Amino acid sequence: MNKAVDKVMQGFFLLCGLITIASVCVITVYLIISGIPAIKEIGIVDFLFGKTWASTAKEAEYGILPFILTSVYGTCGAILIGVPVGFFTAVYLSKFAPVSVKKVVSFVVSLLASIPSVVYGLVGMLVLVPWIRKAFHIADGATLFAAMLVLAVMILPSIINVSMTALDAVPKKYEAGALALGATECETYLKVSVPAAKSGIMASVVLGVGRAIGEAMAVMMVSGNVANMPKLFGSVRFLTTAVASEMSYASGLQKQALFSIALVLFVFIMMINLLLRKVMAGGENKS
Repeated sequence: MNKAVDKVMQGFFLLCGLITIASVCVITVYLIISGIPAIKEIGIVDFLFGKTWASTAKEAEYGILPFILTSVYGTCGAILIGVPVGFFTAVYLSKFAPVSVKKVVSFVVSLLASIPSVVYGLVGMLVLVPWIRKAFHIADGATLFAAMLVLAVMILPSIINVSMTALDAVPKKYEAGALALGATECETYLKVSVPAAKSGIMASVVLGVGRAIGEAMAVMMVSGNVANMPKLFGSVRFLTTAVASEMSYASGLQKQALFSIALVLFVFIMMINLLLRKVMAGGENKS
């Protein structure tokens, strides 16, 4: 009976895995079929390196370089802000915080993860954007900087939860050995526990990057959604928001170009994931 149950469960898990793989394959094939025609018609150089996006103009132009650079800068900015905050928060909660504080903060972090992206965008639009306008004396606070800050907050739950789980899983004997050799608690946690949990911490960064680069609604509400070359205090448009803002009324070559943007975004995310996984694998090999 137990063997039969095991075989059924193995078959079920195999089926779930095959469905996941099939879904990725279907999405990949669909994006390639839908995105390639527009790239061929526009020209890959003009499409990827063109600086002007005017899809509704009489003489339409479909250059997405501003979207690509905006997505790169926005993601990098969010990571530079969010990763240190999330990492040190995870270290504090895992190694320093009292149990009562850890429970409360962990609950708040989980609550932060459950907030819809449109709420982040709404709060950013009503609170953050006016503050940036007043603080930096600019005409409009809906800028790339505002998008970076919102994305940094949105990736915190992934980084904190995964990093904290990895740190909690470090064997206590590692820390006890370091303390017995005369290391301080801070030295033990930062030089022993963190290196031992680095694969989990890197995984949290991968999740954070995926969340940041794939977000559309929140950044659309706080970035200005204008197809400009990116400036820190200028209104910009991301790859994701370019697709979301025009797909409802697009037709013809414009709609095909939006699918091409989705294809570029898909390839971009895949390359980042592969790069981060190689970095993680290289770190594990060295250790």
